[in-house]
Amino acid sequence: MHYYSLNKQAPDSNFETAVRKGLAPDRGLYFPERITPLHASFFDRIDELSNSEIAFRAIQQFVGEEIPENELKTIVDETLNFDFPVVGITNNISTLELFHGPTMAFKDVGARFMARCLGYFNRNNDAEVTVLVATSGDTGGAVASGFLGVKGVRVVILYPSGKVSNVQEKQLTTLGQNITALEIDGTFDDCQDMVKKAFLDTDLTSKLELTSANSINVARWLPQMFYFMFAYKALKSQNKSLVFSIPSGNFGNICAGMVAQKLGFPIAHFIAANNANNVVTRYLKTNSYDPQPSVQTISNAMDVGNPSNFIRIQALHDHNIGQLKSNLSSFSFSDDQTKTALSEIYSTSGYIADPHGAVGYLGAKAYLSNQPNAHVVFLETAHPTKFLDVVEDVIPEKIELPPQIKAVIDKEKQATFVKNYEEFKSFMMKF
Repeated sequence: MHYYSLNKQAPDSNFETAVRKGLAPDRGLYFPERITPLHASFFDRIDELSNSEIAFRAIQQFVGEEIPENELKTIVDETLNFDFPVVGITNNISTLELFHGPTMAFKDVGARFMARCLGYFNRNNDAEVTVLVATSGDTGGAVASGFLGVKGVRVVILYPSGKVSNVQEKQLTTLGQNITALEIDGTFDDCQDMVKKAFLDTDLTSKLELTSANSINVARWLPQMFYFMFAYKALKSQNKSLVFSIPSGNFGNICAGMVAQKLGFPIAHFIAANNANNVVTRYLKTNSYDPQPSVQTISNAMDVGNPSNFIRIQALHDHNIGQLKSNLSSFSFSDDQTKTALSEIYSTSGYIADPHGAVGYLGAKAYLSNQPNAHVVFLETAHPTKFLDVVEDVIPEKIELPPQIKAVIDKEKQATFVKNYEEFKSFMMKF
C-alpha cells in the first residue's frame, strides 16, 4: 500500500515510513492511495467471525506485505484483547462501549496497534524513535499505556494545563520509564501546533527521529474503523438502517468510520456530535470552514478548534460538499444540554454515560427527530469515572472506581511545565 500526502507536495510513502514519520515532509496528512471494498462473502458470514478476524481482514490491505501475515494477526489479537459491547438505551438508540481497555478510553485500540507496529519495525533497530503526542484528554493516557516499555521508543506527551480531568492527568503523568509528560500553558490546539511545528524544525529533526501518535498517524487512525465493524456485526440481525453518532473532536474516529463505509460496511449516515467547539457544524450550515480557538467544556476530549482529520473526511468525499452533506450531519450542544442528557439517559434507562457519550446521545436524538426509522449507535468513548466531578454532580449514584483507575489515582504526578514553543524545543534538544 502506498500513501500520499494530502498536501500533494511530497513523495509517496509506504506504510512503515508513514508510521515512522507521522506527517509527510510537506506537513500534509498521509492518506491511502486506494481503498478496496471487501468481498460480499465477508459480510455474508461476518456473524461467524471473531473481532480479531474481522479487524485483520479490514486492516490487511493498508499494511500490505510490510508486516508478515502471522505477525499482523498477533498485533491485532494483542490490540483487541478486551470487549466492545453494544448496549440498548431506547428502541432505536444504542451505545457502543469503547472503554474496556487498559486506560478506559476508545483510543486504547489505536495506541496499542501503533505501538506494536512500531515495535515490529524497530525489532532490529538500535536507533531510538521519539513519539510526540498532543492530547485533549484521553489520547495521552492511551499512548502512554500502549507504548510503555516498547523497545527503542521514547514518548513525549503534551497536554493543556488545567484542561484535562484529574484521572486523565494521572494516567499520562505517572507511568515513568520511557514516558515523559509536558504540561503546556495553553489549549489543546497549542499543544497540537507545537507537535506540528516540531516536525518542521530542522534543529530537532536532525537530532531526533520524530513521529506522532495522534490520529494524524495512519497507524493510530485506521484501527479506529474496527469499532464500527463490531457494532455492525452485533446489530446486523435487526435489519435497520444503521447510523452512527460520534462525539467529535479531532475527527479521527468518524473519519475511520467512513473508511469502514468505503470498505463496504452498510452504514447509512454519520453524525458529528459537537460541543461548543463546532467548526464542522458551522461549516455544514454555511459552507465556510472557519476554525476558531478552542474553548473549554465538560466534554474536554472534544475541545478542538481546528480538527486535523477533517481534510481526510473531505478527501473521502472527493472534496465535494454536496456529497459530504449527504453522508454527514452535525449538531452542536452546550454543557447544560450535556448535563441534562446525562440525567435523561440515567432516568430512562439506568445507564450511566460520560459527558462525551451524552453529546453523542444528543446527536442521535436530533437526527432521529427527522429520521425516525433509523437505528442510531452513539459511541461511549470513555468510562464515566474519568469525569467523576461532572457525572456525580448529575447522577444520584456513587460510581465505583474500576481497577484501571484505582491503579493510578493515588500516584504522584510527574510533569514539566512548559510556557511556549521555545521552552518545548529547549527541553527536547536536551534529550
